[in-house]
Amino acid sequence: MLTTQDVQNIITAGREVFATKEDLVAFATKDDLMAVEQRLDQKISGVEQRLDQKIDLLTNAVDAYMKKADAYYQEMAVLLHKVQRMEEWIRRVADKVGISYG
Repeated sequence: MLTTQDVQNIITAGREVFATKEDLVAFATKDDLMAVEQRLDQKISGVEQRLDQKIDLLTNAVDAYMKKADAYYQEMAVLLHKVQRMEEWIRRVADKVGISYG
């Protein structure tokens, strides 16, 4: 059986272990947490928008560079063909006039 002293000890220990309503005032409520969640959602949304804009800018820059590179390579291919054609003409002319070429 429990004595009065045992009950008093249990009550004293309970006060030290269990929180009172006054103790719980310091903790965040559901409304507090919802407000924090909304603020975080707004910040994350803003960050996502800025990232999307920067990704779009980078994509456009890479696309523009690729177009320039493609035009450059096409131009080089045309010039290579032109140079090869001119070298063939030079060889033919050199053969006809008796000059060694190359």
